[in-house]
Amino acid sequence: MTDDKLTHIDEDGNPKMVDVSSKSDSKRVAIAESIVTVNDDIMALLKGDDIITKKGSVFHTSIIAGVLGAKKTSELIPFCHQLNLTNCKIDIKVKGNDIIIHCKATTIGKTGVEMEALTGASVAALTIYDMCKAMSHEIVIKETRLISKTGGKSNYHAV
Repeated sequence: MTDDKLTHIDEDGNPKMVDVSSKSDSKRVAIAESIVTVNDDIMALLKGDDIITKKGSVFHTSIIAGVLGAKKTSELIPFCHQLNLTNCKIDIKVKGNDIIIHCKATTIGKTGVEMEALTGASVAALTIYDMCKAMSHEIVIKETRLISKTGGKSNYHAV
């Protein structure tokens, strides 16, 4: 069950960061997914396991951008705690015209890494858009979601 209390709102209705100082450190892992759909013209540029454009390797660039995005999550999302990621891995697979991005973020700490995984997957997806938009704006980032999280008080696995 979920608690219906908004954790980022104090008793007076003001926004706040959650105090995690009394929590114990534990290993925390989250996996997020973003799906980018591109048209046939862009897919025609697929060579092996990457799309190569005039800007360079699309997937390699988006992997680097996704990891950087995950590391900068606390700078982008106001109440995210600054985390020391112990690992961040982006995997990209192609299925039809869908580019499926998985971002796995890991830390040992007092709070989870869901936002880091979601940000990493999102930034990787945005980078794919940026690198391919010169060929077509028929690119849709159609889904970003949490796949799983472990560690801390509760675990989650998408159905």
